[in-house]
Amino acid sequence: MYLGGCFCGAVRYEADAPVLNCTWCHCSMCRGVCGAPSVAWFSVARAQFRYVRGQPSAFHSSPGVRREFCGVCGTQLTFADGRTPQEIDITTCSLDDPEALPPEDHTFAGSRLHWEAICDDLPRYLRTRGDGALESA
Repeated sequence: MYLGGCFCGAVRYEADAPVLNCTWCHCSMCRGVCGAPSVAWFSVARAQFRYVRGQPSAFHSSPGVRREFCGVCGTQLTFADGRTPQEIDITTCSLDDPEALPPEDHTFAGSRLHWEAICDDLPRYLRTRGDGALESA
């Protein structure tokens, strides 16, 4: 089981294994909502995720996409895409132990900021894993 929550502790969650994906996203929307050059996410089946304290605030960042965050401290928590309603993405660094789920690839690597160097050998997808287009290292 993976435990986590927001910075201030107002919202807490649990996520059961198995983890479906662990990625490092470089898209402009993730950068904007988190105020960071890139964001690490992990995915689980929607049925394996639950809030155990508090309730997040939410907004739609684009059609069919719902993002949840703490309404008190602003910590970005989840990303849910209507095209894949059976899964939910959770910000890795909202975990109590983010070391437990390191990224396994880079998504939207084609959108990364020019000054953010990728210094690992993980696969780099220009957009999503589903697109299959890999960026050369």
